[in-house]
Amino acid sequence: MADTIRSMLFGLSDDHVILEPRSGQLLHPEALVAFQRLCADAQVAGFDPAIVSGFRSFDRQRVIWDGKAMGRRPLLDSSGEPMDISQLSPKQRVFAILRWSALPGASRHHWGTDFDLVDAGAMPEDYQPQLVPREVADEGIFGAFHRWLDEQIACGLSHGLFRPYGEDSGGIAPERWHLSYAPRARELEQLLTPENLRTLMQSCGLALCDTVCEHLQEIFVRFIRVPDHCYPQNHR
Repeated sequence: MADTIRSMLFGLSDDHVILEPRSGQLLHPEALVAFQRLCADAQVAGFDPAIVSGFRSFDRQRVIWDGKAMGRRPLLDSSGEPMDISQLSPKQRVFAILRWSALPGASRHHWGTDFDLVDAGAMPEDYQPQLVPREVADEGIFGAFHRWLDEQIACGLSHGLFRPYGEDSGGIAPERWHLSYAPRARELEQLLTPENLRTLMQSCGLALCDTVCEHLQEIFVRFIRVPDHCYPQNHR
């Protein structure tokens, strides 16, 4: 694998992303164009989309992972409530982390094709988005925006953007706020394999690395690979 592709795939550099001026987040250039087109449509419909998380480097994802693995950050159950880390086996801890946080090296945010989105127009001035299920439920603060977005995606009017975690299949919890630019994300996902992830894990000293490597095939199927049917039909 060429060094430039490896760096992009695993979030080892930010050479492949550019600034989204309003949020200060970094996106893949093509994802930025898709987002800008979606924004124009949303504003006509009365919404004000804003990105709260775009590109995340390997090092940034590792800080999140290690913090949860070592108990420095809260570990949440499927309903978003804190768990007692002391009651979990290493495997249970790994799978609990993966429910809400990507394995460093396997995050779609590394690619710049994926970002987390809110409706800035729905927020009070001092509101801080939490990116939790209650916010994006139909009755939540961002519910109306996401119902509109549901329709855009279903009708093929979302400019190549889709929800990779729109359903609960026993892996990553549904993330209605997470959008992905299908054309580039699909290409990069096909380069990601358990074998190259294992090599990366063993070289970086990640917390709970031995447990991750022991169960990597199951992790890959449940938490990393997005099923073909989740992609827009013309990008499967």
